[in-house]
Amino acid sequence: MDLTQLKTKQLYINGEWRDSKGGSLHPVINPATEEPLCDVIQGTLDDVDDAVAAAKAAFKQWRHSRAAKRQALMHAIADGMEARKQDLIDAVSAALGCPPHITEWLHVDGPIYAMRYYADRAAVMEQTEQAGHSVVLKEPVGVCGFITPWNYPLHQFVGKVAPALAAGCTMIQKPSEITPLQDYVMAEIIDAAGLPAGVFNLVPGAGPIVGAALSSHVDIDMVSFTGSTRAGIEVAKCAAPTVKRVTQELGGKSPLIITPDADLETAVRWGCEDVFINSGQTCTALTRMLVPAERYEEAVEIARKVAEEVAIGTGADDFMGPLSSARQRDIVRGCIDKGIAEGARLVTGGSDTPEGFAQGFYVKPTVFADVTNDMAIAREEIFGPVTCMIPYKDMDEAIAIANDTEYGLSSGVWAKDAEAAMPVVRRIEAGLCFVNGGEFNYDAPFGGMKRSGNGREFGAAGLDEFIELKSVQLPA
Repeated sequence: MDLTQLKTKQLYINGEWRDSKGGSLHPVINPATEEPLCDVIQGTLDDVDDAVAAAKAAFKQWRHSRAAKRQALMHAIADGMEARKQDLIDAVSAALGCPPHITEWLHVDGPIYAMRYYADRAAVMEQTEQAGHSVVLKEPVGVCGFITPWNYPLHQFVGKVAPALAAGCTMIQKPSEITPLQDYVMAEIIDAAGLPAGVFNLVPGAGPIVGAALSSHVDIDMVSFTGSTRAGIEVAKCAAPTVKRVTQELGGKSPLIITPDADLETAVRWGCEDVFINSGQTCTALTRMLVPAERYEEAVEIARKVAEEVAIGTGADDFMGPLSSARQRDIVRGCIDKGIAEGARLVTGGSDTPEGFAQGFYVKPTVFADVTNDMAIAREEIFGPVTCMIPYKDMDEAIAIANDTEYGLSSGVWAKDAEAAMPVVRRIEAGLCFVNGGEFNYDAPFGGMKRSGNGREFGAAGLDEFIELKSVQLPA
């Protein structure tokens, strides 16, 4: 689609497109070409107040809407997503840099499924539970503020918006300044589906302004944030004085334990590709690969081959596009240089510009060996295509290394089979574990432990985050 046709210089508030009250324009850059795609308005505090007022007013009726009505509207939204699937692919791919053929299955297909999944769970809100002489009712939490990231923008949009709609909540959505375009497509889809005015509002803007305002606003009952742990701490601080509900999906530095009985070639290849997909900009990426010491050099050689086979670019045959921005590229390059300075062995890749890519924010797929878990590259989230390979002598040491991190979002185990993997899985401190290449499942809860956040998205638990329980004490 022609992305310049989107109404990116306006906000969507109370069911209509309107001008900002004093907001400036911010360019969205194509990271593959470094050329501007369009300008997007940055909302102000007054814009946030207007959006919150609209959502608060709409909640009075929307909270009492029948589940069947919400279900029908959400299926209409999913139908719109299907009809405009190519527009969503174009919007995500152009601003993020992910090749379009990968964007389709990695960024768009799942969110369409998730919208329908939650449409069909709206009826849960009308179910009651008998607890002795009491009846337990389910009610929506209220007005919600959503702050979504740039790396999986549509995925996280739907992970918040869909369960909130199913529960009967109203909302204000703030996308990242880097990848806001799919939110504009979604606002058009939502508008065309006939969602009541004020239920969904779109206010792009800077995190320290719009994000902070949503987190602290007295009339917002819940804030859901996806992003860095550093920013998540600030969101929680802003939310604390109003005692609003806070859910967060934050950083990760996740381990992949390859057991001695695993198919080493398959396991290492999958582990590397897991890191390189989306240019390493995945919070669940298994960036610490733990390998039995007796097979370590064999694994390092496999990883080198995989990295050097990766096709870079945004074409139909390419696997890895650019980083999302010049800033992110520079951060990743700095981390690679830090790893070399720390004494890790650079197997392949590095911080030099990939050959043939003078334009675009590209970084080479990089593999480090001889990494120890006290190195910065093993402890800090790099958010780029960098795999750190660490040897272990026995499973107790592997578990100790895996859990020696402030994060607990994701993990992986590759063993002889799933049954053999489960005893290892149970010892890992993380909210998610991929076993022998298992795929992400939108029917299951997603979220982390420790400093990787709190709360869950997707699955039945994702809807629970938007529910208040009311106990009605009846006469015995």
